[in-house]
Order: sequence, then structure tokens, then C-alpha cells
Amino acid sequence: MNLLHREEWEIAAWFAALAAIVALAAWLVLRKRPTAEELEKARRMFLVESGRLVDGMLLDSYQVPAEDGRALTMLLYNYRIGGVDYECSQDVTLLGADVNASAVRAGFPCSVRYQPGNPQSSIVVAEGWSGLREGLPQLPVFEDPNSLDRSHLEHESK
Repeated sequence: MNLLHREEWEIAAWFAALAAIVALAAWLVLRKRPTAEELEKARRMFLVESGRLVDGMLLDSYQVPAEDGRALTMLLYNYRIGGVDYECSQDVTLLGADVNASAVRAGFPCSVRYQPGNPQSSIVVAEGWSGLREGLPQLPVFEDPNSLDRSHLEHESK
């Protein structure tokens, strides 16, 4: 039985290491990188699954022109965590099915999801979740059974 000499093993190991480095470099160069929209969607999904909730306030809904000429719909909101006020905005252009920007009213309360270790990373709307409220809560109103009869309000002086 003929075994390879030590020099032949070293040469084979160097070729194997070189092939592994070339394969890794080719993978890094040719791999599909996520787009900015995919990264933002992943961030929203992460916050929906593991973010904490806090009460916030919607400040404004406005349009911003993008570099490619389209208009971006932004929600401006603020919230407070641990005595620190945060004011953030979220691009909701791609969430048109989940949020109606024309129905958003400034000054309404909302729920905000934020990342505990990074509280400035927050959202108000995501796919399948919305912190927006339809309107202000309505308190129940009970009608007086007999509005003309006020005898139950008068003191008996007998």
C-alpha cells in the first residue's frame, strides 16, 4: 500500500483551503441581497412578534416625494418610554391595504410597538396588525326612561 508523502498532503490541504475560500468569496459576491423593502418588512414582522406595546399619539399624516418621483405616505407619531419622549415616522406607502391614510386623524391615540433594547425602532402599522384606532372611545349614554317626570329628583318634604 502506497501512502502519500507529507508534502503531497500539505499541497492537497492548501488546494482544499483555497477552493473553500474561492467558493465563499463567490457566494458572497453572487448571493441575492435583500432589498430595502424586504429588510423593512422583516423589521415590521420582528416588532409584531416580539415588540412591546405602549400608548402613543398620532401627530400627522403627510406625503413626501421620493427620489424615484413617487410620493411616500408617512405617519408621524410620538410616545413615551421611561420618561423619554420619542417622535418617529413610519412609511406606510406599501401598507395601503392595511391603512387608509386619508382616515388617519392627527391627535388621536394609537398603540406603538417598539423594540425593548432599541426603543426608537417602532411601528404603528404592519401586515396583519394595526395600532391605529377608528375613533375616540364612546362612553355609553343611558336614556332617561321618562324625561318629563322629574319627581324622583325632588326631595320629599313631608
